[in-house]
Amino acid sequence: MAVEKTIMRTGKGRTPRSGEVVKAHYVGKLADGTVFDSSRDRNKPLTFVIGIGSVIKGWDEGMMDMQLGEIAILNISSDYGYGDDGMPPNIPPKSDLEFEVELLAAGDDEASSSFCERAPQCTIM
Repeated sequence: MAVEKTIMRTGKGRTPRSGEVVKAHYVGKLADGTVFDSSRDRNKPLTFVIGIGSVIKGWDEGMMDMQLGEIAILNISSDYGYGDDGMPPNIPPKSDLEFEVELLAAGDDEASSSFCERAPQCTIM
């Protein structure tokens, strides 16, 4: 499977470039629907450099063609996630993962408005 992306809300901005700092909100779930992590619950987006392996391969590949402001579901096979080892204690070995991701910023460019800013309890899954 690698990465399958389903767009939940189309973005209106550009896509990120490899090596660029991006900011995103996310909710991560196991295949059974168990939430293992959520930047939305912390109200603190994740900031990282895209395209250089600083995050799981499924994020690097799945987010490279997202537009600013886009919300997508990334279904990521275990080999593009945490692999044979998982990430104990929250992610078991060989786990396929599902992430709801909202691209908030790429480089100096920001999305016009975050879904989370407009709707309390903003997860759309």
